Amino acid sequence: MSLPEDPFILYSFINTQLRDKYSSFEELCRKNDLDMENISTKLRTAGFEYSPEYNKFM
Repeated sequence: MSLPEDPFILYSFINTQLRDKYSSFEELCRKNDLDMENISTKLRTAGFEYSPEYNKFM
């Protein structure tokens, strides 16, 4: 899976995947062989944090 470089487009992409296909961020990363920490860091620098309760970055 190729991910967008822009953090705001990445935010939208990841949240869409979480909403439509995956029950958790961990599942999304595991099934697509993605670096969870790298994605979290990119999104954190743009002001977003993952909420397990809502299963999305906010």
